[in-house]
Amino acid sequence: MKVLFFGTPEYATQILKSLLQDSAISVVGLVCMPDRPVGRKQILTPPNTKQYLIDNDIDIPLYQPKSLKEYKELNNIKVDFIVVAAYGNILPLHILNIAPCINLHASILPTHRGASPIQSSILNNETFTGVTSMLMNEGLDTGDILAFSFIDSKNKKSNELFDELGSVASNLTIKTLKNFYQIKPLSQFDFKSNHCKKISKKDALVDFSDALTLSLKYRAFYPWPGINLENGLKLKKLTLKENTSINKQGEILGINKSSILVGCQTGSIEIQSVAAPSKKEVDSLSYIRGKRLNLGDTLC
Repeated sequence: MKVLFFGTPEYATQILKSLLQDSAISVVGLVCMPDRPVGRKQILTPPNTKQYLIDNDIDIPLYQPKSLKEYKELNNIKVDFIVVAAYGNILPLHILNIAPCINLHASILPTHRGASPIQSSILNNETFTGVTSMLMNEGLDTGDILAFSFIDSKNKKSNELFDELGSVASNLTIKTLKNFYQIKPLSQFDFKSNHCKKISKKDALVDFSDALTLSLKYRAFYPWPGINLENGLKLKKLTLKENTSINKQGEILGINKSSILVGCQTGSIEIQSVAAPSKKEVDSLSYIRGKRLNLGDTLC
């Protein structure tokens, strides 16, 4: 079968790889977001999916339109399916009409429709998350469900879930394509839906009001955008100690060999490493020694 693939980040690359390796599937093209400047030096960098093609010398047509609304170059491509995974933009009707469009969304729909399903599942402290293969329509993740798979997400950070769900989505994609005409699509219950916004650097700001909330934000925003206090101190590595005690916010409650125990208004956390503004990451003991902080002092 002929497949046109839309996808941009590493999550999508895992799915693309599985499609390229299946002898029953011919990937007739990759559509991804344009190259973008990255880092302090703003080096123009290709998306992960494009880089995978370059690194493995895979010669298939590549399309990187800035916008799909007026982009008609894809309309004449003869394909059996379009597969979409974290492409980055909503597909307009003229693309949806080319062939059945299957989206691999990283949540169990209808929960967490939108741009940040993995981070949102962590922020909600959910025990399970997963991937849904969905028949796309003009709405935002509102199409009929074709299949889904789920995994245990307890205590995992977003980068770990991205890797695991990429593997899950790869298998689910192949199963969905090969069984497509035997599947009876299931409509979503819209009243159970919620929408998650795109993550930005503004989401990185945290405080010591609640230890559980702080630890969930750490897991959700690891490694990007990370988390930082209002004074700019970045909390690079931490674990939740408990979430019942009552403390002064940011007070150093304990100093151990490999971490410091810091109180929140509710609960406490262990911090293993931090980074001051424009500084490299250091272990938390080195940081408090350099700042001459001790038991009873505060980080914030």
